[in-house]
Amino acid sequence: MKRIFDFIFSVVLLISLSGLLVLISFIIFFTLGPPILFRQQRPGHDGKPFTIFKFRTMTNKTNENEQLLDDAERITRVGYFMRRFSFDELPQLLNILKGDISFVGPRPLLMEYLKLYTAQQNRRHEVKPGITGWAQVNGRNLLSWEERFEMDVWYVENQSFWLDLKILALTIRHVISGKGISYNGNVSMKKFEGTKIE
Repeated sequence: MKRIFDFIFSVVLLISLSGLLVLISFIIFFTLGPPILFRQQRPGHDGKPFTIFKFRTMTNKTNENEQLLDDAERITRVGYFMRRFSFDELPQLLNILKGDISFVGPRPLLMEYLKLYTAQQNRRHEVKPGITGWAQVNGRNLLSWEERFEMDVWYVENQSFWLDLKILALTIRHVISGKGISYNGNVSMKKFEGTKIE
């Protein structure tokens, strides 16, 4: 039932938002240049990698050592606006259509984090990742990594169609309010470096 909902709803949104998708693509092309989409390998169900799609929000500026500058120095005004309203996530409708992810599930993080999870934290991969999830509507980037993972596992243990509908409704409210888009004043969440077990 969830896969049927994901497929039908993603097709409907891709068609209805096609004009907006084209407009955003043109804006990125003329402000950042090609490529329009950001592509990156992320772990999906059972940790299997897939390529995630997002609209680009940052430049590729580097320092004298040819290392990328911090996110805050590379994000553009247009990019911040897109993140503020989650427009940068819209290309992930293609990932949903392909079956890589769902509308609701733990957010797909970086491949390098896989070796850092505890056994309990790794349970977040027992379901497909999602565009939004329980952690995103309960603090988003204001949560610590450990709190986010606890909520991800709670979702795995309590998932249902009605919970998904509740999360989608709360997501719309959070997107409108812009709550939790930054972490302690940073553009994005600090990298996860593993949980210290005392």
